[in-house]
Amino acid sequence: MSTLRPRGGRGTVEGLPEWDRCAVMGVVNVTPDSFSDGGRWFDTTAAVKRGLDLVAEGADLVDVGGESTRPGAPRVDEREELRRVVPVVRNLVSEGVTVSVDTMRASVAEQAVAAGAVLVNDVSGGLADPAMVPTVAAAGVPFVVMHWRGFSEDMNSRALYTDVVAEVLAELRVRMDAVIAGGIAPDRLIIDPGLGFAKDTAHDLALLAHQAELRTLGRPVLIAASRKRFLGRVLAAGGPPPPARERDAATAAVSAIAAHEGAWAVRVHEVRATADAVRLARAVEGAR
Repeated sequence: MSTLRPRGGRGTVEGLPEWDRCAVMGVVNVTPDSFSDGGRWFDTTAAVKRGLDLVAEGADLVDVGGESTRPGAPRVDEREELRRVVPVVRNLVSEGVTVSVDTMRASVAEQAVAAGAVLVNDVSGGLADPAMVPTVAAAGVPFVVMHWRGFSEDMNSRALYTDVVAEVLAELRVRMDAVIAGGIAPDRLIIDPGLGFAKDTAHDLALLAHQAELRTLGRPVLIAASRKRFLGRVLAAGGPPPPARERDAATAAVSAIAAHEGAWAVRVHEVRATADAVRLARAVEGAR
């Protein structure tokens, strides 16, 4: 595959708004078993309100998901995922929110796009459902290709690397080739190194430290570090890791680093501090 160079500093994505800084993607988990918020937004009304609150706090787009991908999580069935996700997407779009859908199922992606979602964020990069790539190609919407080695139930056993940066890059290149061959336009692709997915703390930190290499793939980079295990382990300093909701300051710090390194967007559960962080990073860039 020839290298695809992003237009501008951090790249733009055909079909999405252009921001003059790293964008902030707010997370709405419409699940009862999320590692980060324990089902606080499982009800449709609560989930919609949460999405609107995230926009008010500075989110540029809102990512709606109905299936937990925490390590060890079982899969939800298709009908239940549709029940959780589609009404939330429809209601947020009706309020003028730019919405992405976080799903590994083509049917959920298709119905969410029909309800107004403008981006499909598939943590499997199209590997979990063979119908996903042709569905997204037909819809003509942007697609996030994340580095993925398997479902949540056993992904920890797949965290085996000799050189995590080189191997993640190589596997992402292969997946990008397949997605493009499947009909998704190159200028609609976003890449995600998959922090926390089949990776341990050292792997996640190495990928964050080598974001410049990720950008050699030629597409905008999404960094999704929010509240993840590696942050808890870094903050633990030899003691017990703090719970997920006490990792937001560390998340904002990663957001500032990612923005400084040229990330297209960061995906976070609590928006306000990260929105401040990316705006400060942009101000520093502008002062050079």
